Amino acid sequence: MLFKNILGQEHLKNHLTQSVNNGRIPHAQLFIGPEGCGTLPAALAYAQYVLCNNTNGENNTGNAACNLKFEHLSHPDLHFAFPVAGNDKVKSHPVSNHFLEEWRLFLKEQPYGNLFDWYQLIGIEKKQAQIGVDEAQEIVKALSLKSYEGGYKAMIIWMADRMNNAAANKLLKLIEEPPQKTIFILIAEEEEKIIQTIRSRCQILHFPPLAENVIVDALLTRGIDANEAKKIAHQANGNYNKAIDLVNKDTEDLVFEKWFILWVRSAFKAKGNKTVIHDLINWSEEIAKTGRETQKQFLNYCIEVFRQALLVNYNAKAMVYLNMQSDGFKLKNFAPFVHGGNIIEITQELEDAIFHVERNGNAKIIFTDLSIKLTRLLHKK
Repeated sequence: MLFKNILGQEHLKNHLTQSVNNGRIPHAQLFIGPEGCGTLPAALAYAQYVLCNNTNGENNTGNAACNLKFEHLSHPDLHFAFPVAGNDKVKSHPVSNHFLEEWRLFLKEQPYGNLFDWYQLIGIEKKQAQIGVDEAQEIVKALSLKSYEGGYKAMIIWMADRMNNAAANKLLKLIEEPPQKTIFILIAEEEEKIIQTIRSRCQILHFPPLAENVIVDALLTRGIDANEAKKIAHQANGNYNKAIDLVNKDTEDLVFEKWFILWVRSAFKAKGNKTVIHDLINWSEEIAKTGRETQKQFLNYCIEVFRQALLVNYNAKAMVYLNMQSDGFKLKNFAPFVHGGNIIEITQELEDAIFHVERNGNAKIIFTDLSIKLTRLLHKK
């Protein structure tokens, strides 16, 4: 991955290259940014820039053999760690090294992909993956060896916010005092989920969402019509991964939209009509059959829909990007039911549901309880 191929983020690319050019290479960095902003491609480009001595500008004209190895993601001094769980291929003690073939495919095809895309690729979308203590032991083992090529070693930990406490505590000393010429690049979406002792040992870089014009330009290079590219870029809200999903028309948001509309329509009908409660229970049972990661994705989608409805209600139309496509449902008609009197409670209930799903609560009970509460909150003045 070359810096010149990364979308936008010019100020961060300049900072990273200049720090290497000036000989100031932090031993541990934490890249924080929302989905689809390019944290993983930036980490790959930075590791390549350091390991291949590409200090002659962002065209990366350093060690040609090294750059070729990076192109095939086969450099022996480049190491990865990422969330995994057991699947049909790996039955017990799963670690990243068991999934390197799938990981290389993921990086080539979906470098801006999200965690759910990764779970689908390795067939664990119904499980909750993590970076566990077995992974931490593998990291310690890999970095205790000398560099194969006599230069730097790089460890990229993707979705470090999925690292459990046992793994984090095992890596503390190594991150604080790594072997000579060893760099850690941690990547996360939720900074607060990384324990403070890890954060304090890293130089933190915050990546903003991509600008609309950056996404438009990227879509134009893929042969997308200019008007369509502008429309998709606006809906993507700074997320290039979502933009690609919209282009391919395979976004899970279309499924979530149908679930959401059925849910809120049943919630509206339930006032004064107890028989509709059965519809909400049936809906909860259907959602409960899906994987926990799907459930969490859906709940986060719901939070965003309510936020967009609130913006419509208060005429902040310039900030509205959601385009709900189902017949008969218009966000502007739904918006008056989302206001300052209920938005905080609605959001809190959704976040509580995510909390309980993450902790393996009974999904049917979680969603049934949430549905009944939503019935009350949507009619709150």
